[in-house]
Amino acid sequence: MIGTTGTRIRDTILWVDDTREADLPAVVCLHSLWLDGSMFDGFVDAARGRYRVIRPDFRGQGRSAPATSEIVTMEDCAEDIEALIDALGLRGVHVVAQSMGGDVALRLAAKRPDQVASLTLLGSSARGEPTEQLAWIEQWLDGAAKERGFRGENLDTLMSVMFGETTRQTESGRATLDHWRNRMAACSLSLWPAMLGVAYRKGVVDLLPGIAAPTLIISGTEDMPRPPAWADEVAAGLPDARLVRLDKVGHSPTLEAPERVIPEILGFLDERNAGAR
Repeated sequence: MIGTTGTRIRDTILWVDDTREADLPAVVCLHSLWLDGSMFDGFVDAARGRYRVIRPDFRGQGRSAPATSEIVTMEDCAEDIEALIDALGLRGVHVVAQSMGGDVALRLAAKRPDQVASLTLLGSSARGEPTEQLAWIEQWLDGAAKERGFRGENLDTLMSVMFGETTRQTESGRATLDHWRNRMAACSLSLWPAMLGVAYRKGVVDLLPGIAAPTLIISGTEDMPRPPAWADEVAAGLPDARLVRLDKVGHSPTLEAPERVIPEILGFLDERNAGAR
């Protein structure tokens, strides 16, 4: 049975979905900015009976408590997840992370190798935003702030950031797109500290050589905010990494191509667990 609770972690309350099977290997899923732990619903269904799946919403996002600072950094979030794993009494968890989740996961794996048995990074990178891209983001966020959220052209732009062109043009994915478009349109200004944290994140390329956890990297050819070259950089920098490139997939592989991505993740996790026995 899935347990869904507000859990006191450090100075905030994180909303955590946990399938709670104490006898199964644990997987911690870290979501993208603008989304939440429910983006991994399909993974939870596929992993049932094989893995315990824990899905926190980051501070200031989803159903977790609003942020109390002007910016929520990737370091803040990594410390939250570190404290959550400790609070659950876990070691050696598998971390599956998309986009912002990957920023957090790399910091966690570098600081606490005892907590991380493996990493799966989707639509992720180790870079900060390049100057020219940051300028575009600042202009876009300024427009959204004036509108008090993402609507009209700003929402269209957000959809093009989060989903690849092929996905947005494919009728079979319409229900998924409509669901997340509605969810992102409902995001309030309370999300701004988290957005600023992602926009102004520090690069952690220098941490990569010290991360020993085996890593699966999944990158879409149509990923606009975290392009394929950024995934290549992570794969080259990590001591033990495997890169899977998906054609006609954008920034959200788990949602855009679940029929390919979820079996790939589960196969990777099964290999890790077989080797640990």
